[in-house]
Amino acid sequence: MILSWSFWVATATAAIAPPFAVFQDGVKELFGPSPTVEVLYENKSIPFAHEAGVFIPQDNTLFVTSNRFKDPATQEQRIVITRVSLPPSDDTKSIKVEEVRTDNVPMANGGVNYKDGIVFCAQGTMNMSSGISLMESKPPYKSEFLLTSYLNRTFTSPNDLVAHTDGSIWFTDPIYGFEQGFRPKPRLPSQVYRFDPNQKSVRAMADGLGRPNGISFSPDQKILYVTDTDFIHGDGTTDDTRASTIYAYDVVTATGQPFLANKRLFAMADTGIPDGVKCDVRGNVYSGCGDGINIWSPGGHLIGKILVEGGVANFCFGRNGEIFMLNENRLLRAKLAPTTRGALLGI
Repeated sequence: MILSWSFWVATATAAIAPPFAVFQDGVKELFGPSPTVEVLYENKSIPFAHEAGVFIPQDNTLFVTSNRFKDPATQEQRIVITRVSLPPSDDTKSIKVEEVRTDNVPMANGGVNYKDGIVFCAQGTMNMSSGISLMESKPPYKSEFLLTSYLNRTFTSPNDLVAHTDGSIWFTDPIYGFEQGFRPKPRLPSQVYRFDPNQKSVRAMADGLGRPNGISFSPDQKILYVTDTDFIHGDGTTDDTRASTIYAYDVVTATGQPFLANKRLFAMADTGIPDGVKCDVRGNVYSGCGDGINIWSPGGHLIGKILVEGGVANFCFGRNGEIFMLNENRLLRAKLAPTTRGALLGI
């Protein structure tokens, strides 16, 4: 999601000792006996660490996308993809950072591991298509659009996505790009889609959402979680009566095809909005919110938080309890219990 984060300042009370807040004892097992948070890299010039967060275990690298910023040379809005090469040890001074240049991922946002590369949400521009794009994870970072339209109508500004083990790609498409002035007027509702590259088919799976944003499957892929960030519009205005919510859907099969059923309110964020969302291997649900990462049990109880001043838009799991947190100008790493692992990679 592309926002100004000035209003997302953590307001921890005296009863909460940053950076780890415990609301139910079950989260202590996730945190472990000595959890830590550290800043891995900071860039004060641009908000480089905003979305995606794609960990590549084969070469210990991390790909992140920036928030939009004005390019001083062109005075136009721009987003960059950054590759962060992580050191084998805890020596943060040996981290290497490079800007990734590729042709077919305009205004990149969410991303996910896919086969040997990364699938990104390409929000598009006034002159370039929006859709989802596959990019190689190594130089020269070749990329190609996999999908740009539905029913011959261009997508608005795809925001985040997740891959299913059957090879399909599920993604959200809110109207933030139009509201922020870099995409034309929408021709589709704000919806959740499923793209099957093998069948070259795309279907709308869920509507009735204000601004669908983050998306994730439960470990068994029987539940789909979608965040609705209708609380904030693209111009930064907010409304307490609009959704700042994670919804859960059952993934069911009917006539041989997947459908979403039994939409229900899973959780509501108490600070800002729930943006990126992920699950661990135990089914707990994590979301980047205005005060850091909030953690809910599979039953929807808020069990703990990793508090980060300024909030976390998105994040991803690394190895053995690592969580890489995107805090605009800063990339942070939380180290939790080694048994705390993300469902997506299971490492």
